[in-house]
Amino acid sequence: MQLRYSFRLYPDPGQQRALARAFGCARVVFNDAVRVREQARAAGRPFPKAGELSTRLITEAKRTVERSWLGDVSAVVLQQSLRDAETAYRNFFASLKGTRKGPRMGPPRFKSRKDRRQSIRFTANARWKITGGGRLDLPKIGAVKVKWSRVLPATPTSVTVVKDAAGRFFASFVVDTDPAADAARIPRTDRTIGIDLGLTHFAVLSDGTKIDSPRFLRRVEKKLKKAQRELSRKQKGSKNRAKARLKVARTHAKVADARREFHHQLSTKLISENQGIAVEDLLVAGLARTKLAKSVYDAGWSSFISMLEYKAERYGRTLVRIGRFEPTSQTCSTCGAKDGPKPLNVREWTCTACGTVHDRDHNAAINVKTAAGLAASACGAPVRPGAIPAQREETGSHGFSAGNHTV
Repeated sequence: MQLRYSFRLYPDPGQQRALARAFGCARVVFNDAVRVREQARAAGRPFPKAGELSTRLITEAKRTVERSWLGDVSAVVLQQSLRDAETAYRNFFASLKGTRKGPRMGPPRFKSRKDRRQSIRFTANARWKITGGGRLDLPKIGAVKVKWSRVLPATPTSVTVVKDAAGRFFASFVVDTDPAADAARIPRTDRTIGIDLGLTHFAVLSDGTKIDSPRFLRRVEKKLKKAQRELSRKQKGSKNRAKARLKVARTHAKVADARREFHHQLSTKLISENQGIAVEDLLVAGLARTKLAKSVYDAGWSSFISMLEYKAERYGRTLVRIGRFEPTSQTCSTCGAKDGPKPLNVREWTCTACGTVHDRDHNAAINVKTAAGLAASACGAPVRPGAIPAQREETGSHGFSAGNHTV
């Protein structure tokens, strides 16, 4: 399976200018591809093929005065930008036909230099490499300093250089992992667990463990409000406004980084300790339309479940999602009697059938495990087979020492 490993880059001023030039050239080629296709659609002509676009927008464009500066960057970067445009249109048409999962996608839009995320991609054809000194040597950019924090498990097939809204640079490597080696890293176990996700506690497990919600956004809410007030008072287009915008972006980036690290640590712990894991298929988009929206987004349940999915696939574990309409909070986990819905402020309740006093979240976690068919595994029976296919997610960036890889 393919995974992404992300590491912080520290380019010097000259390399930052070279990266900005590469971002701009890739953006221009992408916008040219979108423009040509839209012109063909408006004229009723068939879309030009990828090879024709490459010849017109890259090879021939370099020979013109208006686009001669495209030759200042690696040709692979420009080719990959065209591939991104092709992928965007392919996803758009698949979404129109209903063959693509997920929310409906709109047509590709023009990119702007003011977009919060800029990126370029280098494949093996670009002859990039990781030097013996641990720097990332990129064509027409130079050897960039990298903050290595873990060892790459294999030679990467490509690298994407990203600049985020906070002005930070990252190198994201795509690596093909060995399924047999991954499965051998974590021994099998007979343990299974059910997870009830919430806001009072981030997660309550069926064994009674309660994991507090860190509430990363709530912790910095006052600081963020102050930074946003300062930003709103700055004159548009001024340098002070750019500095204030960067301050807000860095605050958001710190929150996102802390939340992602928390999700990675917790998901890795649960995957390593349990052979089977059951979770609810929550409708986050619906919950985000309620008064609890900020707390729901602060918890980041979807990101956490996605991490459980791909780690379960990678390490040979089983992840089962139960239906969101399963009455886990209404059913007694002792006798199975359904006691009806309860308001959110009711955290403990007594079953009218058997008299058992339940902690609301712990009872729900037990019912999640039972509904997923994992309850019997505690007695030695195998868990439900069939892991959910993993998504390509960025891994955590901790625990890496510099290696010497050449692509």
